[in-house]
Amino acid sequence: MATISVVLATYNEEKNITGCLDSVKDLAHEIVIVDGSSTDKTVEIAKKYGVKVVITDNPPIFHINKQKAIDLASRDWILQLDADERVTSSLRDEIKYQISNIKYQSVTGYWIPRKNWFLGRFLMKGGQYPDYTLRLYRRGMGRLPQKSVHEQAEIKGETGYFKEALLHYPYKNLSSYLTKWDRYNDLLAGRIKEELKSKDFVNKVLYSIGYLFIKPSHWFLTAYIRHKGFMDSWQGLTFSFFSALRFPVSYIKCLKIKI
Repeated sequence: MATISVVLATYNEEKNITGCLDSVKDLAHEIVIVDGSSTDKTVEIAKKYGVKVVITDNPPIFHINKQKAIDLASRDWILQLDADERVTSSLRDEIKYQISNIKYQSVTGYWIPRKNWFLGRFLMKGGQYPDYTLRLYRRGMGRLPQKSVHEQAEIKGETGYFKEALLHYPYKNLSSYLTKWDRYNDLLAGRIKEELKSKDFVNKVLYSIGYLFIKPSHWFLTAYIRHKGFMDSWQGLTFSFFSALRFPVSYIKCLKIKI
C-alpha cells in the first residue's frame, strides 16, 4: 500500500494547527512541519501529535519553508498543506483510492479542488471555485519554484484531478483578510518596482495606466460579472472589489519604495 507524508510550513498557527492535523491523522504515515520560529504554541501543539518539527527562520516567500518540509519527507507520496486547510473524509478516501489503484500508476501528481471560506461562506463563484491547487505528488517528482506567493508546484510527469475538495479557512474576519491582503500587496509592489526599471518613459506611463485603471476594472468585471461573483452575496462583492483594488494599491506602494 502506498504511504503518504503530510508536510506543512507554519508560523504562529496555534489556532489552526489542531484542526489541520486532526483532519489528516487517519491519512498520514508521516507528518513533517518546518516552523518559522513561531512565538505562540504552534510547535508545542504539533509535537503532541508526534510529528517531526524543524525550526528555522521565517522568510517572506513562505514556499521556501514549504520546500524544506518537502525535502524532509520520506514516504511514497507527499501531500503539502497549509495549517488553515482541512482534508475532509471524502477527500481522504479519494486520495487513498487513487494512489493505491494500479490503473493510476502513471500519474505523478494531482490537482485538488479547493473551497475558500470568506466572511461566513465558501466562495463558489467569481472564479474562486474549483481553485485547483497541485498539492499531492510522488516523492522526488514535485518541487516549488519558491519565487511567488501563489505559485504551484512543478511536477515531472503526468498529472490528474480529484473531485473532492480541500477546505480552506484563510481569514477569521475582515481584519485578518486585510492584513494578508496588505502583505501580498507589498510583495506585488516589489515586483512592479523591478519591472519598471527596464522601461522607458512612455512605457512607464502606459504601465501606470494599466495598474491604476485597466487591470482593476477588468478584474472586477471579470470576477463579479463574467464569473458571477454576485451570486456569492455581499461576500462576493467584497472579495471582487478588494481583489481588483490590489493593482492600484500595489502600484502606489511601489512608488514609495526607495531603490
